[in-house]
Amino acid sequence: MTGATGSHRLATGTTRSNRLTVLGLTVPGLIGMAVSFLLPLLWLLRMSFNRGDSSGLIEETFTFDSYLQFLGDSYYWDMAWETTLLGLGVTAMTLVVSYPIALFLVRTESRFKGVLIALAVAPLLTSSVVRTYGWLVLLGNQGVVNQALLATGLIDGPLALINNKLGVYVSLVEIMMPYMILALLAGFGRFNPELEHAAQSLGANRWRTFWRIVWPLSMPGVLTGALLVFVLTISSFVTPRLVGGGKVFYLATEIYDQATETLNWPFAAAMAFILLGLFAIVIVLYQRALRRIEAQ
Repeated sequence: MTGATGSHRLATGTTRSNRLTVLGLTVPGLIGMAVSFLLPLLWLLRMSFNRGDSSGLIEETFTFDSYLQFLGDSYYWDMAWETTLLGLGVTAMTLVVSYPIALFLVRTESRFKGVLIALAVAPLLTSSVVRTYGWLVLLGNQGVVNQALLATGLIDGPLALINNKLGVYVSLVEIMMPYMILALLAGFGRFNPELEHAAQSLGANRWRTFWRIVWPLSMPGVLTGALLVFVLTISSFVTPRLVGGGKVFYLATEIYDQATETLNWPFAAAMAFILLGLFAIVIVLYQRALRRIEAQ
């Protein structure tokens, strides 16, 4: 009896020691998260309830004027809708372009497979600002694309490929491709080629095998990639600002303008939290879709 009691006390002491160890290892990270993320977020939330004016002055108060200004103006509703469409459109196009690449990288048995994967995600080593300027060079009136089309005689004059939505979409799709490819590669981890071979041995053709076997098994990676690309796209302001030439407006670019040009920090903060609310809605939808897939 005494031995059992001693063993219980020893186990309890070990459990407490493990909990203290875990707590000790977690506390520095929690403090860093609070200082670098939570406190600035709370400060931004408080700023959104102040009142700003065109002169840049900020009145310390507590009002919902900034939120009401956004919700009461159809211009900002249209901007929110355009931002959502941008996220959905770029996500869909990025998935269509990236999926075959990721599937090839998973299936290839080449000895250069590691090199190919590294090349696929290598653009992440370069700043998105640099890649955006690269697209300005490629898509400009004197750029490579227009000059090539003019040289072949397919067009009589340069096409308007920048300072519009088309250029923004094309640039963002290329910039977001590495993120989608990485997510898809992780999603293909559960893929077993034997399942594909079994389906084909039972009479399924390649398309039926793909839609019944490969696509469902890759859905977790597809959802993760879609979430990542959507969030990064609607929060991007450098590429829409530069490639759009100041003629294309989304929530992120408007937040930047309100904070740096109009100097209306309360309104910029309110718009930032509205955008954060859009993030929350997307994450909730992602979690529900993922649970549904896992349940199936």
